[in-house]
Amino acid sequence: MKNIVLGIEGMHCEGCVNRLTKVLNGLDGVNNAKVSLENKNAEVEYDEDKIDLDDIKQAIEDANFEVKE
Repeated sequence: MKNIVLGIEGMHCEGCVNRLTKVLNGLDGVNNAKVSLENKNAEVEYDEDKIDLDDIKQAIEDANFEVKE
């Protein structure tokens, strides 16, 4: 398992946090995702053999948020 913290732009409320958390945790290969409105980031634990970082970033963008590194 690998852990990464990604900066997220475009979150305005807990609804955004809940939606993005659901999207990330629904990805095959993501073991656990924690999204923070206060820190404007997402901490993602994932299996590199099942999903790569680009797919995680694309899912965030598809949910209408922006990844900041």
